[in-house]
Amino acid sequence: MARRLKDQGFPVVAVHDINPEAAGALARELGAEACADLKQVTRLSDVIITVVTDDKAMKQIYNGGLLSRSRGKLFINCATVSPAIHVWVEQKAARTGAQSLEACMASSITQAREGTLYLMCGGTEEAFNRAKPVLEKLAASVRYIGAAGKAAQVKALVNMVMNINTAGLAEGLGLGAALELDLAMLREVFSQTGANSRVLQTDGEDMQKRDHTCFFSAAHAAKDSGIALRLAKEQGLTLPLAAATKKQYDRMIAAGLGGLDKSGIAELTFKDRHTGKAP
Repeated sequence: MARRLKDQGFPVVAVHDINPEAAGALARELGAEACADLKQVTRLSDVIITVVTDDKAMKQIYNGGLLSRSRGKLFINCATVSPAIHVWVEQKAARTGAQSLEACMASSITQAREGTLYLMCGGTEEAFNRAKPVLEKLAASVRYIGAAGKAAQVKALVNMVMNINTAGLAEGLGLGAALELDLAMLREVFSQTGANSRVLQTDGEDMQKRDHTCFFSAAHAAKDSGIALRLAKEQGLTLPLAAATKKQYDRMIAAGLGGLDKSGIAELTFKDRHTGKAP
């Protein structure tokens, strides 16, 4: 995302990451400062984009100095975290005179670099309109969903359904392999029938070839399905497919496979594949 914004003429002035070597290398490439201190990121920047792992990480950065002297700044938060955390960030930012917007991403690394992300946004319309010139350079589509937390609800459902589809595809291909069917043929048939899905396009061949280079990790899939299940519990709903899918991704984490791409769930469904170690 930083490289894309630099390409589009935005001055990228500050970079921070928990991996200081990665931050330093990117900062040198972009002519930015690699900031060890979050306060320095905010001091140098007008717009601060955050992408972190989970709720705990969001609390750490916003309690850890990112909001220091932040009056007039705009924070755009792209991570998939619980809706309540986005509401908390908006309220916390407002108390300092800053603005916050959630811009949840339904795409991955390639789309971020190309500026073709799909972004779902939540927050005030004022913050959304202020962020649009930046977001439109990062995304092929920018959609305003509603108040803070609403875009995060939609993103949780997107990832829940995606994870269910991924688990279902892994089972279909795993059974096809056990039946000694030609999997290239099977994937083509799936693509022309009710078994088709976006996941078939992105993960089907990878499942067959055991190429689980990580674009969206199994650990993140488990986390995101968990967010959706907590939302369902709050509403008094039972979601058996989502629950079963999360259990599969939890199995991957327990087996040391959580760092694989979500397509690695096929390691649990193909006969004689899973040895307890990453392929």
